[in-house]
Amino acid sequence: MQVFVTGGTGLVGSAVVAELIGHGHRVAVLTRSDASAAAATGAGATPVRGSIADLDAVRTAAAEAEGVIHLAFANDFSGPDALTRAIEEETAAVATIGEALVGSDRPFVVVSGTPWIAGRAATEADPLPTDGPVGGRGRSVNAALALAEKGVRVSAVRLPRTVHRDGEGGFAGLLTTIARSSERSGYPGDGSNRWPAVHALDAAALFRLALEQAPAGTAWHAVADEGDAVRDIAAVIGRRLGLPVESVPPETFGELGPIFAADQPATSTRTREELGWTPTHPSLLDDLELLEP
Repeated sequence: MQVFVTGGTGLVGSAVVAELIGHGHRVAVLTRSDASAAAATGAGATPVRGSIADLDAVRTAAAEAEGVIHLAFANDFSGPDALTRAIEEETAAVATIGEALVGSDRPFVVVSGTPWIAGRAATEADPLPTDGPVGGRGRSVNAALALAEKGVRVSAVRLPRTVHRDGEGGFAGLLTTIARSSERSGYPGDGSNRWPAVHALDAAALFRLALEQAPAGTAWHAVADEGDAVRDIAAVIGRRLGLPVESVPPETFGELGPIFAADQPATSTRTREELGWTPTHPSLLDDLELLEP
């Protein structure tokens, strides 16, 4: 299958591209710089110059592909305006891809996040949040899934808060970055709130399975670790970096503070049973042991 991938040179995207090529697919990757184009070429993919803000380039590449995986997102958490712009940019790109695929019955896998449900672990059947700091992403994914009624075999792969590889990535990676700059490994509140996690290589396998198998209008959970307590995550980070581990106010984490402080475990039982997905790579806590001081 000829697959167009946005965000194909990031932590998750590079793993997805390698997974697709390793299983015989041909891949075109949206690249916005010479460096990312070189990375795509080096991985065996064809670079398509542009960013997700270049809707003409996105539309053309999607129309020419036999399947699309959307991963690109401007991970700018410097303030509410930056996050809003990133969500608006992504929403326009997802809508543009969807329009190019209407009536084709071609697969379109859109990235999403696992929801959080009070009092229990979230499942694939739970709705995405459509309010709050990242509610716009939920609305965008819901609109994409509605394209199942218009002849698109669209599905959503919901990533947990931390997608990791070699001790880096996701919310745990942000904790590490903040710990290095503040010289303390902090966690919100009492740290009993839980975050789900998955290794990037395991997540990549699920994106491929969704592309190849997922029925239209379905959502899947790329969850390997159902929920590690954030204080346990911070403890490993602190030990590896030689820093004190402390409770800090949620506002320490800025715009993401309320999300950082939320208890948000998730399961992937249906995903494993129906798509045959089996995570095999290190857990988050084991992977964090690779952090360099």
